Amino acid sequence: MEVMDIMSTISFNGQFYALLGAAMAALAGIGSAIGIGIAGEAAAGVVSEDPNKFGQVLVLQALPGTQGIYGLLIAFIILLKVGLLGGDGMVELTVSQGAYIFASSLPVGLVGIFSAIAQGKAAAAGIMLVGKKPSELAKGMIFAAMVETYAVLALLISFLMINSITF
Repeated sequence: MEVMDIMSTISFNGQFYALLGAAMAALAGIGSAIGIGIAGEAAAGVVSEDPNKFGQVLVLQALPGTQGIYGLLIAFIILLKVGLLGGDGMVELTVSQGAYIFASSLPVGLVGIFSAIAQGKAAAAGIMLVGKKPSELAKGMIFAAMVETYAVLALLISFLMINSITF
């Protein structure tokens, strides 16, 4: 089947755009996976030198994972709002309503990708700090947590936008 044949069978209705929005929100998990990987590389280096620092560096490595959680939360809220989860079946949506839902997913999805990668880099630097000075874990956590602010703001914007859409 050719691409044009497939495209002609897709119904670009409100439900399609709403589900596309849920998928977009979940893309924040890409950033989390990359960020955790970046931090994990640094953590493995530190732990190879001193296995006793595993617990400290694990805390820092986990920080970039929150953006994926935020994206998943917004995706679940979208799926609940459109009736895909909950047992009543999907509600009929106009193209405009679906587009609004899609637009609502953009802040958490896009910011989640980029902030998790940036947070992974900041966490990796904090891990290297812990490698040299184990007593400085709190400072390393603060450096990485500063990036989190923007992920939380994006979560808030997406949440408020979705909850303002009426059917």
